[in-house]
Amino acid sequence: MMTIDNFKFAGKKAIVRVDFNVPLDENGKITDDTRIRGAVPTLKHILDEGGALIIMSHMGKPKGKVQAKYSLGQIKDAVAKALGVAEVKFAPDCAKAQADAAALKPGEVLLLENLRFYPEEEGKPVGIDKEDPAYDAAKKEMKARQKDFAKTLASYADCYVMDAFGTAHRKHASTAVIADYFDADNKMLGYLMEKEVKAVDSVLSDIKRPFIAIMGGSKVSSKIGIIENLLGKVDKLILCGGMTYTFAKAHGGEIGGSIVELDKLDVALGVEELAKKNGVELVLAPDAICADSFSNDANQKIFPSEAIPEGWEGLDAGPEAQKKFAAAIKGCKTILWNGPAGVFEFDNFCGGSRAIGEAIAEATAEGAFSLIGGGDSVACVNKFGLADKVSYISTGGGALLEAIEGKVLPGVAAIKGE
Repeated sequence: MMTIDNFKFAGKKAIVRVDFNVPLDENGKITDDTRIRGAVPTLKHILDEGGALIIMSHMGKPKGKVQAKYSLGQIKDAVAKALGVAEVKFAPDCAKAQADAAALKPGEVLLLENLRFYPEEEGKPVGIDKEDPAYDAAKKEMKARQKDFAKTLASYADCYVMDAFGTAHRKHASTAVIADYFDADNKMLGYLMEKEVKAVDSVLSDIKRPFIAIMGGSKVSSKIGIIENLLGKVDKLILCGGMTYTFAKAHGGEIGGSIVELDKLDVALGVEELAKKNGVELVLAPDAICADSFSNDANQKIFPSEAIPEGWEGLDAGPEAQKKFAAAIKGCKTILWNGPAGVFEFDNFCGGSRAIGEAIAEATAEGAFSLIGGGDSVACVNKFGLADKVSYISTGGGALLEAIEGKVLPGVAAIKGE
């Protein structure tokens, strides 16, 4: 397999898939540039070697439609600053950038508009339900269009570099299909991808015990696959965030207006049963910091997680939960964190996530390997000033989890020719 260090970029145009799906505030300003910084080594290497750079990415979920709030034009100046170049040229239509790409000279940078403004990027039929009899035909047609879209993107460059770990678990036009239009000597993984794959391997191939995973977020349903998989690998599992209240409800608890998946109560009980069967210590929050509205300035009260009255909703792990989480993390040698313990974006409800982050930092200082993955978890460690106190920060959420599940990532397989 070709590597980025062995390829000769001088005089070549390289199209690089990055993950610049960065969070923006209401003014279009980047609030966390971790993903941009993560791609810089690969992008600068190509420029330093005398190559021309075509950058492509998605942002948000525009569902195949042009939406100004998801335009990558908002970040081109930030990208220029990160790369140390005077200008990043911008192609306002990623599928009609032939002239822009052809005019690109060595050392110049072109940023393509959001790939997901085209439904062909994700390759899913739009405006038709899976139950519709015409769905299969629509899917087949869209797959053909996806290939054409990928071929167009490939035509802009001499070589392809996949450096978007955060999307490597999706077989999209720009993450996997495009690789079919480059031979083995002209496609490769970027530095970030190589680092991410090695970080996952270090967790799975050389597990130091005790191994603890902390899984947060709002839905059990979106994490059930990884939770079940982890229950066969870890010694301890903390489940926190919005999932807390589905577990509480499954035991007949009262959860007020807290987020809950009523159709997943049996799934929650099944997770508890599997943990017991596998001898895994399952840690759930015994209490919650609750609010009388979804607001940073809401009134607060602490209630047991299974006894939250009407008019209140759990927005953060309570003080007893925070102590319990920290105690569970202490002494562990391998740590995986994906998902916050509460609405960490609100300063008054970030205590649970902070407690987890600080406990992980302390364990890391004592020799643990800590892997932080997923946008919210990364934003947490950055918000709390802990980024340099953990072992590795992954730019991918879903990709990281699927890799740890043992699934083959299409974005990696396409480069390796698997």
